[in-house]
Amino acid sequence: MALDPARHSNIDAFASALPPSGRLMGLDLGTKTIGIAVSDTTRLVASSLETLTRRKFTLDVEHLQRRSSEHDVVGIVIGLPINLDGTEGPRAQSTRTFTRLLSDKTPLPLLLWDERLTTIAAERALLEADTSRKRRAEVIDKVAAGLILQGLLDRLRATHNTG
Repeated sequence: MALDPARHSNIDAFASALPPSGRLMGLDLGTKTIGIAVSDTTRLVASSLETLTRRKFTLDVEHLQRRSSEHDVVGIVIGLPINLDGTEGPRAQSTRTFTRLLSDKTPLPLLLWDERLTTIAAERALLEADTSRKRRAEVIDKVAAGLILQGLLDRLRATHNTG
């Protein structure tokens, strides 16, 4: 069941809405793309899956629903782009709106996750791997989605005795 939009930031409510095992999906919402990552069923490791070029909301949601079904996803974490000073700008509001609309289209529990520095960390990892500028642009969002999801998995394991 989808969580009330006001509770999308409550990790305890999210964790209690999840079954004991099953894959989670991580999303990094950009203005032009959506990075997608999934975890293993034991929720130890996040793996980058793909970068979806955004089209219309309904088409994007249909794609996410297909991928969720293919991977037997039981919950979705969405990166919330909070400014370094803790404030929220237009991108955060857009993410909150997307999450609210998505909660109406899926029975899966949703969680907004502070993604500060994730894209920077993804960029750094790709630079260290000597990834070309063109290739970095193609994969940055799915790598960021993997980092967002891994951050949640680590927190769930540390505070909710999962995995």
